[in-house]
Amino acid sequence: MSGKSWKSLLRGCCGSSSNDQQGKLASKQRSLQRLSFSEISHSPGPLSPSDLTVSLAGSNLYVFSLAELQMVTGGFSNSNFLGEGGFGPVYKGFIDEKVRPGMEAQTVAVKLLDLDGVQGHREWLAEVIFLGQLSNPHLVKLIGYCYENEHRLLVYEYMAKGSLENHLFKRHFTSLPWLTRLKIAVGAAKGLAFLHETEKPVIYRDFKASNILLDSDFTPKLSDFGLAKDGPEGDNTHVSTRVMGTEGYAAPEYIMTGHLTTKSDVYSYGVVLLELLTGRRSVDKTRPSREQNLVEWARPCLNDTRKLMRIMDTSLDQQYSHKAVQKAATVAYQCLNHTPKSRPQMSTIVEILEPLLDFDDGMIGTFVFSVETEVVGEEEEEEEKKGCNGSGNGNYHKGQRHKMRSSKCGRHSDVLLYRNSATNYSRKGTGAMVVNMECE
Repeated sequence: MSGKSWKSLLRGCCGSSSNDQQGKLASKQRSLQRLSFSEISHSPGPLSPSDLTVSLAGSNLYVFSLAELQMVTGGFSNSNFLGEGGFGPVYKGFIDEKVRPGMEAQTVAVKLLDLDGVQGHREWLAEVIFLGQLSNPHLVKLIGYCYENEHRLLVYEYMAKGSLENHLFKRHFTSLPWLTRLKIAVGAAKGLAFLHETEKPVIYRDFKASNILLDSDFTPKLSDFGLAKDGPEGDNTHVSTRVMGTEGYAAPEYIMTGHLTTKSDVYSYGVVLLELLTGRRSVDKTRPSREQNLVEWARPCLNDTRKLMRIMDTSLDQQYSHKAVQKAATVAYQCLNHTPKSRPQMSTIVEILEPLLDFDDGMIGTFVFSVETEVVGEEEEEEEKKGCNGSGNGNYHKGQRHKMRSSKCGRHSDVLLYRNSATNYSRKGTGAMVVNMECE
């Protein structure tokens, strides 16, 4: 384990407390209203550990000591190291009654703030405030936190299947089938809809494939609330803030003006939905210049059935309902509208996408597939004669696709609450054999 400060991990907790501040926050919490992040982060004076404990009374969060988290992670052992993102390193651990009497035995992910990293106390506090008070099947569960001296740690439920980013873009992961992708799209939409429609709306602000974590049955949960913001209040139509987020996912009006609304999240959702359809990253500098920005390249294809089939992820082998794909593509097209007011609400998106899980037109059964494999060999030989001149329909056979995969590493995930392979690979997305394919 590295780091400049871990020699002092067992230091005692310190900090002053303001009785007035405690009383105000505790009174607000007793009213059963969710405390906004601004109410806590902008309160006079520094927020001490005891202030935070009082303000989150009733949240069921555990307040762990550093010594306890050392114990559950085996001393932050390298063997328990899961990965590292913008916040800092993440370790796998196990908690049970030996840690706290009555504690449910479960595997956890312990995330430590890198004191030299790009994020800090404010992002840590945002995670505690939002996830400490919000609960939904499609939000990752925050079990507890640690706040001692300069050290900031977060303890989450462990997400066995890792991130959507890995499953879409890393070579050593099996390609996700269509219905699994659609299940993830629906679940993630439900998570955003919950945030947008809670009594005090929350703007997630960092919706992307690496922040969508998957449990053992591929149920998606939103993670990493460090950039989340409380929505506008009263007559305000937006929140003004400095532009933060990830290239390729942020809404254009937010980048231009710093004006943040729930429709900013809707745009980001459209980008991820496009990634699920195409198997391509939102930004991929390894591709031809016209194809590097996924939205600019693919959006013109979404309303044209013939062009849509060209940009679909070839690893799906056309094993999907064409009607469902067309409806999902239409949703993506609407989400990516440059006019925020023209984008749909997340609840509307859920209503459109969830019924698609029952669509089975165009799905090829096992028997039919086994018969078709005998024909593929003849067709493949003919395709090789044609070469990669774009004369086909853009869908290539599996054998050809494997030859064109790239082993260049892609962008690292910002949140890693799971074990990565020792070596990371990224996959070139769909259409790797198509040279300068045009959508216009």
